[in-house]
Amino acid sequence: MSTTPAAPGAAVNATIVPATAADIPALVTLVNSAYRGEEGQQGWTSEGHLIAGSRTNAAGIEELLNSPGATLLKYTGHAGALLGCVYLQQEAGKLYLGLLSVLPARQGAGIGKQLLAAADDFARRHHCTRIEITVITARPELVAWYERHGYRRTGEIQPFHAGEKFGIQKQPLELAVLEKPVPA
Repeated sequence: MSTTPAAPGAAVNATIVPATAADIPALVTLVNSAYRGEEGQQGWTSEGHLIAGSRTNAAGIEELLNSPGATLLKYTGHAGALLGCVYLQQEAGKLYLGLLSVLPARQGAGIGKQLLAAADDFARRHHCTRIEITVITARPELVAWYERHGYRRTGEIQPFHAGEKFGIQKQPLELAVLEKPVPA
């Protein structure tokens, strides 16, 4: 799987391919910067005001890479620089999408959209009929971004992950389940 971005400001000669164990250190840095790091606070995807601590660590990324039916796609730009990633988990005809991360300095350049398109393509090739995500309800701007990309709330609300594996909640949080049909 490889793609060349068309969005203004996107990396020239970019590719989207499955990540490997060799990518773990760079993925940890990317994900933590996008979700919780100081650099991420400059972007619009930071959740550091809601959750303290790291979003992931090497063991967490390794667990995702080794999950049956899972793929972690990485978006690399010029000279192989890691600019984004997305986690995909096949489950009984559906594809769960998570951990969508874009380097904060490159947000707004179309990388997230390209990763969503790669997820759509992956779902089609693996005969999934829908894609599902969970989004923190206290992030209405993020819910709205996914809705602009075809996702709709299912009405299901899930509790936020308990324990420190995903960080320490600064307030009570819950997750909205959103989904969309896989485009033909």
